[in-house]
Amino acid sequence: MSEPQVIVAADGGGSGCRAAAGTAAQGILGQASNGPGNIHSDFDTAVANLTGAIAQALENAGLAQTPLDQITAHLGVAGAHSDVEVQALLAALPYGRCGVSGDRETSVRGALGTADGYVVALGTGTIVARQKDLKMKTVGGWGFDLSDHASGAWLGRRLLEELVLAEDELRPHSDFSRTVCAAKGGLMGIVQFSSTANPAAYATLARELINAAAAGDAIALTLMAEGAVYLETALNTLGFKPGDHLVLTGGVGPHYAAYLPETLVRNVHPPKGSALEGAFAMAAQLLL
Repeated sequence: MSEPQVIVAADGGGSGCRAAAGTAAQGILGQASNGPGNIHSDFDTAVANLTGAIAQALENAGLAQTPLDQITAHLGVAGAHSDVEVQALLAALPYGRCGVSGDRETSVRGALGTADGYVVALGTGTIVARQKDLKMKTVGGWGFDLSDHASGAWLGRRLLEELVLAEDELRPHSDFSRTVCAAKGGLMGIVQFSSTANPAAYATLARELINAAAAGDAIALTLMAEGAVYLETALNTLGFKPGDHLVLTGGVGPHYAAYLPETLVRNVHPPKGSALEGAFAMAAQLLL
């Protein structure tokens, strides 16, 4: 009998990475997770986290004894903005056949499969994309320093910006902003936090903000509405028309449904799969 064709895949984000291992015949058999996998923010740490997660996924799938040069892999990672970064990651991977893409491609493939439609995937970062005939077009998502509007990291940073303005008496506080301000140690605590905070650290504030907006807090509502305006503009720029297939996914994405116009959300569908499943499907394609 021939040996099974072993496939691994990884989805690397700013807050963590996930990996899957399996075979072409049986699909995903084991999964694992690890620390951040953004190769732009910290290349060496991201590579160690991604390959560590894949090794654990192989173990969990009962495939740990497979020689690495007989494994086919696809990794979709945040921070893969240029061919230089993609080639650097390919050179660092030990697998026999490898594909690397940004996390946009794998997120869209997982969310839509092979269907046409639009994806808003929001976690620590931002993906707004259109897929048509398996060709993808995106806007934004160029990293936290310049972009990633409406994301968890963006919401956290915008919240702290509003807190600083409120502490300087340039904006009114809300109950929620006072609570967060106190928890961060006041104005100087916020300033000290921001001097070292990475996108994942800012994103830890997003869940509280989302809950505060749902409870009617004025500042939280303003920020969710601000993010929604960006998403509406991005979708319209990609050619979205009322009734088009739309997927809101990620830890933050689905929470924007309450703040987007009815014309955008009237045809919202759950994702067909995760970004990790999208990466696994793209790895399987490498065998064809």
